[in-house]
Amino acid sequence: MKKIKELEKEIEELEELIAKARKENEQLQDEVDSLWAMMDEITKSDIENFSHILEELKADVVTRALMVTKKVADC
Repeated sequence: MKKIKELEKEIEELEELIAKARKENEQLQDEVDSLWAMMDEITKSDIENFSHILEELKADVVTRALMVTKKVADC
């Protein structure tokens, strides 16, 4: 009889631990979701920032290419 009560108490403690772990897991999952959302925003921002730089670089390359002449000047 004593062992049954001990087992029931142990089961109750384990159920409490499981409930606590599930709650903590939910909180951590919410944090993970928030972090992924932030990462998506950062990535989007980086793409916008770097695409601007690439456009400037492209314009610079085109300008330099147009400034180079292959024709020999008559002196």
